[in-house]
Amino acid sequence: MGASKLVGGITRHVARVAQRRSGQLLNGRSAELIQPAAAGPLLLLRDISTAAGSHHGLSGLSRSRWELGRTVPWQAVWSRGFADGDFTAVVPSMGESITDGSLAAILKSEGDHVEADEVIAQIETDKVTIDVRTPEAGTITAIKVKEGDTVTPGTVVATLSKGEAPPKTDAAPKAEEPKSEEPKAEAPPPKEEKKAAPPPKQEKAAPPPPPKPASPPPPKPAAPQDTPQLVPKDRERRVPMTRLRKRVATRLKDSQNTFALLTTFNEIDMTNIMQLRSDFKDAFLEKHGVKLGFMSGFVKAAAESLKKAPVVNAVIDGDDIIYRDYVDVSIAVGTPKGLVVPVLRDAEKLGFADIEKKINELGEKARSGTLSIDEMAGGTFTISNGGVYGSLLSTPIVNPPQSAILGMHSIQKRPMVVGADIKPRPMMYVALTYDHRLIDGREAVLFLRNVKDIVEDPRRLLLDV
Repeated sequence: MGASKLVGGITRHVARVAQRRSGQLLNGRSAELIQPAAAGPLLLLRDISTAAGSHHGLSGLSRSRWELGRTVPWQAVWSRGFADGDFTAVVPSMGESITDGSLAAILKSEGDHVEADEVIAQIETDKVTIDVRTPEAGTITAIKVKEGDTVTPGTVVATLSKGEAPPKTDAAPKAEEPKSEEPKAEAPPPKEEKKAAPPPKQEKAAPPPPPKPASPPPPKPAAPQDTPQLVPKDRERRVPMTRLRKRVATRLKDSQNTFALLTTFNEIDMTNIMQLRSDFKDAFLEKHGVKLGFMSGFVKAAAESLKKAPVVNAVIDGDDIIYRDYVDVSIAVGTPKGLVVPVLRDAEKLGFADIEKKINELGEKARSGTLSIDEMAGGTFTISNGGVYGSLLSTPIVNPPQSAILGMHSIQKRPMVVGADIKPRPMMYVALTYDHRLIDGREAVLFLRNVKDIVEDPRRLLLDV
């Protein structure tokens, strides 16, 4: 047919151009090479200028510019680069540990004009939300996916054109009009007459059908018995879990199933650190542009304590123990979508101001859903502050592959013995949950006691005692 000749001609043309260009982009833009397959569908070769590897059998097309795509029917193929002004917006790379995601939201519609690098869709993964952006300004001509679809890196989300949308929208209905007229032109009466002939035969077969419908009812009630789902009730609604929530649930349950979790407690007199904050909060804000909080004091105390108790910063890997000579502190942040833990890199080298700035930055990104994979990867120790929600006491769960987590709680005034007197003091309960397979009770208690000593008297940080 003429279409196959056209496809073959395009294939040969692209191969010749690619040979001359030695893998360079065609006309400065990405393009797809269409090859006919044995069974009729086509193989897509996509331009991926960021990848690397070997050739795919076409001389001049290096792996650095092309990769073998999925097999699709030739009718569904949209070529890029052959027509001026046509381009696509695709799913970007999601990171090494993420292979796919769910399309959470489509922010634009067909016919909308978008600017370069504008977000048109959002993809929810197990860890973060990823934006799909347009490579350049143009008008969306077609949305190729729908909300809830599972997509992988390179999936085409939308096709765009530099041309205006109105003329293209006018052409679409015109093309549809003749299609609507064609069914009208067809003669249904004769077909209906043929169908009218068999009724008498059906009447003969009428007696057997009654027993058949009677049999289906029994299996239908059997199905709900096999499914563990709850029977819906009034004023209840069922909502599918997000990928992030499912991931959090899986990891926390794996932690309980794998680790020998044990929690030790202590209490901290917050008088001195609260006085320190009150004395220097204005000067600190004026110089560093960020407020002085309690989290920076606990991060510094934990970092110093981990130096003295390196096993708390270690992790079991098979039959080995991996000791880390650095401290990357994960800060647990609650968001509407679920719990995320951005990481403070090399916390032992950071000052109070650096810690506060970084915590504010990561917290804003966590709440807006713009954290990157790199900002959440790793972490050797976690700090969770349930006190911001009013929690008095809790037993936090270790975040794998770490071995311990420090839980902060709310500050409450309680009567405490100070010297020979009883005085009201602002007290905070702290909890350390740890993997007892690796960390003995002695190390855990001494670590938590050292955190208590530093927070109660921050001068220890200056004297390194």
